Amino acid sequence: MTVQEVGAKVALVTGGSRGIGAGIAAVLAEQGHRVAIAYSRDRTSASEAAAKTGCLAVQADVTDPPQVDALFRKVGEHYGSDVQILVNCAGLLSDALVGEMTVAQWRAALEVNLTGPFLCASRAAAGMTAARWGRIVTVGSAAGVLGSAGQANYAAAKAGLIGLTRSLARELAPYTTCNLVMPGPVDTAMISHLTAKRRRQLADMIPFKRFGTVLEVASAAAFLCSAEASFVTGAVLPVDGGMSMGH
Repeated sequence: MTVQEVGAKVALVTGGSRGIGAGIAAVLAEQGHRVAIAYSRDRTSASEAAAKTGCLAVQADVTDPPQVDALFRKVGEHYGSDVQILVNCAGLLSDALVGEMTVAQWRAALEVNLTGPFLCASRAAAGMTAARWGRIVTVGSAAGVLGSAGQANYAAAKAGLIGLTRSLARELAPYTTCNLVMPGPVDTAMISHLTAKRRRQLADMIPFKRFGTVLEVASAAAFLCSAEASFVTGAVLPVDGGMSMGH
């Protein structure tokens, strides 16, 4: 079935102002869905992304329940429908070795990367269940199964997303599917701080010997949002060039 056959859906992409989130929003918009992007601080990038794709941009802190409620309400009022496709892509890096990591750094990473998707999925679930149709796709990371030195907080949160996704898949079946896309390193601003040496090290860990692209991840996420993926739920889909094989 195509988007035209099932009708355009209302989609919300958190962290949609740049990087993977912006890529997913663009692909969903190209497919005919009515897309909103949520962003936390970068109003300029959000406005640019929204202008390119015709999306609605809404500022919200996904770790704050009242702001999550307001986000969903604004999207629903703007498009005249509850959110039918939710893509959790908001993320945060707060790197440090465990012996040097502060409790604040630990909590910040878990709040954005794990609590945010929980709050958004919880808010979306009722409407999807009532409509008997829904898609929840969360963007994880290969770090969630491989671990990552200097990123214990990030890796722990991404590992938690796997358990969250599979629990949601059981709870929300049979009408709402819940899946996770698991990228390896992708060439975005989030990893622009890495040294050339560290980039080479990461590339060498990947059988394809290169980083992924935003479009490769966005296309995988868009498939999981589609009608064609109606019998796929609780899945962890690696988009990592084979980096996580065997895990």
